[in-house]
Order: sequence, then C-alpha cells, then structure tokens
Amino acid sequence: MGNKVTTAVFPVAGMGTRFLPATKSVPKEIMTLVDRPLIQYAIDEARAAGITEFIFVTSRGKGALEDYFDLAPNLEEELRRKGKHDMLKVLEETNMDSGAIAYVRQHKALGLGHAVWCARRLIGDQPFAVILPDDVISAEKPCLQQMVEAYEETGGNMVAAMEVAPERTSSYGILDVESDMGNLLKVKGMVEKPKAEESPSNLAVIGRYILAPSVLKNLDEMKKGAGGEIQLTDAIATEIENNRSVYGYRFAGQRFDCGSKSGFLQATVAYGLARPELREDLASYIRDIAPTL
Repeated sequence: MGNKVTTAVFPVAGMGTRFLPATKSVPKEIMTLVDRPLIQYAIDEARAAGITEFIFVTSRGKGALEDYFDLAPNLEEELRRKGKHDMLKVLEETNMDSGAIAYVRQHKALGLGHAVWCARRLIGDQPFAVILPDDVISAEKPCLQQMVEAYEETGGNMVAAMEVAPERTSSYGILDVESDMGNLLKVKGMVEKPKAEESPSNLAVIGRYILAPSVLKNLDEMKKGAGGEIQLTDAIATEIENNRSVYGYRFAGQRFDCGSKSGFLQATVAYGLARPELREDLASYIRDIAPTL
C-alpha cells in the first residue's frame, strides 16, 4: 500500500548544550558510542530499512559531521600500506555515495517540526522517514525496518511508540489510542508533553517516523505549540483531524536516550557488553565496582 519509503530526514541542527564543553567544537551526533558516532548508528538503521536518500538538517558548526561521511584517501592509503584490511573495511562502511546525502540549514532553533519543514523541497511529494539520532535503539531487526514492513501494509503515517512512566509523559508526545492491535496502534489523537494527570495514555512517541508529504503542508502553517516551538507532533495530529490515518508502532528493542548524559552512559555500557572483544573486561570491571555502588 502506498509508495516505497526511500528518503529519510535526520534533524541534526541542535547545539547539544547538555554535553558541553565537548560540544563546543564537536557536533553531538559524532560523539562516539563505543567506537561509532551516534549518526553512524542512525545511518546503518536507515540503510537496513531500504533508505537510499539521506537529508541532513544542519546548522552552523556542523562541518565535522559533513566531513565524517566523506572519503579519507590519505588514511585509507596508510591502512592499505600497512596491510590493515580489517580497518579498511570498517572505514568503508562510513562512506556514502556521491549525491546520496543532501544538507539543508535550519537557521533558527524553532522546533523539530520546523527542522523537518526545512527539508520540504528535497522531500517532494513522497512518503519519508524521520530519524532522531539521539534515540539509539538496540534491536535484532532495526526499528525503522520493523516500521517500514508494517507501513507497507497500512500506509498513512506511523510513529514509533513505547510505554513510559506516567510522571515522564510531560517529556514526550503522547498517543491517544483508538484501538490497540498489539504492535500496531490506531491513533485518534496526539498531545505534546502533557502533564501526567492530563495525559491520554503513557504511550510516548520515540524518534522514528514514517510520514506522508501532507504533513509538510500542515507545517506550512507554522503554528507554535508546546514550548513555543513548531512541533512535529502537532502536524501529525492535524493528519487525524483531516481524516488521514496515523498509527503507532510498538517496536521490539531497547531505546537509549543518548541526548542525556545518563542515557548515553547506559548505552555505552550496553553496547560495550554486546561486543565480544570488550565483554569480558567490561563485565569484570562492573562486577568489581558493583559492591561500592
């Protein structure tokens, strides 16, 4: 049902102030989780879902992010000369074909909805995905791939969803569910950052979306929502008002909020333990310090 999703938008214009002073000169998206930048996890997930066109919404000071996906001929030649073919293979996985990535600037921090709207001319009239690199999701089958497979059956709009503690609803967009079909949720409304006592559920929208191009037209109105920002959640809610389908998708996997220091540290431990060459030493260290915690 509907067109195939081959384009993804990556909103990466944020200043990363929660990680200062590191982000004074290093874009948050290329801070490393074990030995890969956050953005590499997002790109790998997009590729697994069949994405072939990548749109980055950036801002001033993100040059290092753009350089990361470029070729490094001097480094490659040095590795080749030293016979480090395993490292060459790792490096090749970071390269992107010429023309596969496009960059647009968000000049003012006006919200996630505004960031997505900035990419409207490159998206055109096709369905598209949005991936927030701060949300790292560990899953046997990548989260966006799970969603794309479900979307091929439903069409419409789809957001990743997970349960959060009631006291945490004020930090998320929250779904008002019409019908619960297990992994798939038919949505009748969305509320951005409601208070716990006003929240329609505890099902929060996480940073993966598959959206119809009509969402971009909703964003044209530039309506300010929670926090005085242009919220993507509000533009998706307008889809429901216009009798267009919106679904939530309960993904299988563990989400880490790498936009926070604690979430980043938790992800580092989890991904470190998942690496065979690191597991024994890291697990031993954790066991040694556990009695002192």
